[in-house]
Amino acid sequence: MLVKVRCTNRLRVQRFIGLSLCALVSVTSVLASAAEAAPGETAQTSVQPFGLKPQRPVNTYSIVARDPETGELGAAVQSHWFSVGSMVIWAAPGVGAVATQSFVDPAYGPRGLDQMRAGKTATDALTDLIAKDQHQNVRQVAMVDARGNVGKHTGEQSIDEHCDLAGDGFSVQANLMWKTTVCTAMAAAFEAAEGDLGERMLLALDAAEREGGDVRGKQSAAILVVNDDASLPAWSGRVFDLRVEDHPEPLKELRRLMVMARAYQLMNLGDEHMAEGRIADAIDAYAAAEAIQPDSHEMVFWHAVTLASADRLEESLPMFARAFAAWPKWRDVVARLPASGLLPDDEAMISAILSADGN
Repeated sequence: MLVKVRCTNRLRVQRFIGLSLCALVSVTSVLASAAEAAPGETAQTSVQPFGLKPQRPVNTYSIVARDPETGELGAAVQSHWFSVGSMVIWAAPGVGAVATQSFVDPAYGPRGLDQMRAGKTATDALTDLIAKDQHQNVRQVAMVDARGNVGKHTGEQSIDEHCDLAGDGFSVQANLMWKTTVCTAMAAAFEAAEGDLGERMLLALDAAEREGGDVRGKQSAAILVVNDDASLPAWSGRVFDLRVEDHPEPLKELRRLMVMARAYQLMNLGDEHMAEGRIADAIDAYAAAEAIQPDSHEMVFWHAVTLASADRLEESLPMFARAFAAWPKWRDVVARLPASGLLPDDEAMISAILSADGN
């Protein structure tokens, strides 16, 4: 799909985090084109303009990084601006990750990924795009590719305090900060952290906030982590894709969502095991998910369903009771499951389950 967008000066009224209507149309067109491309192919786009005239900044701190052990790639961000993740962070499985901020031009995201997908290093991709941007003096952009190469740029007219710092397979960057030490603190926290890429990036964001973070305060945050499989289509390969659009404590809320996401990853793994007939493995996965989120009646319910399906009815009944107590409509769901093959069509079993009351 070849997309052409023509913009005029009349479209320069900013309505959304420094992005004109023309830019919003352009980004939408890029994403639509990418979605129509076959897996593994680079979308062919002709979208104008690049190097949008800046009018309002998205001041923020962010990180882009690659995990050398798993090949995962990701970006994370926090800002005192609504829905910062929707325009600032970008990533594609097995390709790279991008953070585009300050006086943001979101085109750096899809265009940077396209260039890295075509074989350019993150450094070369960013250098090429910066050279074409007539407003590079107010941009702040960082990229990391699937081989761990890093490119970064901070325009000299980014708002103080601004900084950037690259390390082995990562870059941190910030502007309009309370202190100049934000980037140093983020880099140190990331390098010292243990855990997977998502956890390490969250710790980097926490470190920035401890240094005072955004001088205006805090409002939104986001994290995007993808795996190392470049053959996957754009909508797949996401390990974490979480946003806090508006919250008094966005980083705390983002961490809560990360915990929830890990639990649901285990639920999904349990579903995969069930589909493969690996009942014992499914039960283990559901139990692990429930251990992470013990107050989730959804997880308790499906754990109970799996036990009952595996001829462990007596073990499942207290769990059904807990689920029913938290959400009585689960009883209605039980009656529907035999027709879908998720519970045996056994009248006595269904009756026992529906009678479970925890007493």
